[in-house]
Amino acid sequence: MSILFLDFMLRALLAAFLTGLAAPAVGTYLVQRRLALLGDGIGHVAVTGVAIGLLTGASPTLTAIVVAIIGGVLIELIRQQGRSSGDVALALLFYGGIAGGILVTGLAGVGAAGLQAFLFGSIATISWADVWVTVGLVAIVVVLALGLAPQLFAVAQDEEFARVAGLNTRLYNIVVSVLAAVTVTVAMRTVGLLLVSALMIIPVATAQQLTRSFRATLVSAMGLGTVAAVGGLVVSALAPAQVNVAPGATIVLVSLAGFVLAWPVGVWTRRRRRLATPFVDPVLPPNEGDPHLDGRHTVVPESHEHHHGADCGHQAVPHGDHVDYVHEGHRHAAHGSHYDEH
Repeated sequence: MSILFLDFMLRALLAAFLTGLAAPAVGTYLVQRRLALLGDGIGHVAVTGVAIGLLTGASPTLTAIVVAIIGGVLIELIRQQGRSSGDVALALLFYGGIAGGILVTGLAGVGAAGLQAFLFGSIATISWADVWVTVGLVAIVVVLALGLAPQLFAVAQDEEFARVAGLNTRLYNIVVSVLAAVTVTVAMRTVGLLLVSALMIIPVATAQQLTRSFRATLVSAMGLGTVAAVGGLVVSALAPAQVNVAPGATIVLVSLAGFVLAWPVGVWTRRRRRLATPFVDPVLPPNEGDPHLDGRHTVVPESHEHHHGADCGHQAVPHGDHVDYVHEGHRHAAHGSHYDEH
């Protein structure tokens, strides 16, 4: 029987699929708000939550969720009301969270090695109970991320305008922070607390290379996240037995590979889009002595042997009362016996 059909692997695949679906859904709003490192900050705070669970004998996942949510809300309050900027508040989470986690773990008598499964992921040991908890949390994250998309996007795009429009910006910012905290703890067993932010951000960056609208980016990022999570897990499982390939690291590297492949496509499409954008003609004072300065256009006469037309194979761009053709990086239009390059 293939390893992919073993019981522990089916649990791992389901958990990876759910994690890949939820992480970019929240990461899209973090990228829009320029808080791409928020996931890392909350992940470090969650280390303290895990340590508290180990110290008290409670479920490390449950205590990590509670502490991560508290940390996410605190950073938002610091950002909104305190004098510290967003990056300073993130730094406070980074250092305080990891230091508190190491300290409490030592008090629990476990040592730093006890945190390894949570820091780097341990998806192969996930139980069906963990899977069902993940299903419930992911359902909440995805429903809120998609259902509140108009409000969350408005706040992330222009917070001042959203406030003037009557939205409770503080509440929606806290919602995003709480969703990020829940997502971090959901992904804790899949890719680990130190790598979770990569799965939240990289699929979004990849989707931005291929899409133009926010909603398309959101949906595409969720799809790319699931492909990266499941694909990375499969690659790790099918690797030779003598090679120890960590699932969490493999998932992140597969996601990075997707970005590397999408980036040149994004550069090419943006260039074509820029060339196809209609001109914004400057209004110039009329110059009766120069037929190329008519108060609407600034043009440079150009001549070449090629004659543009409907079947010439070059991109045609409507421009006012005529058509411009894109040729060798230039845009120009026929003007009598020559071409004017704009």
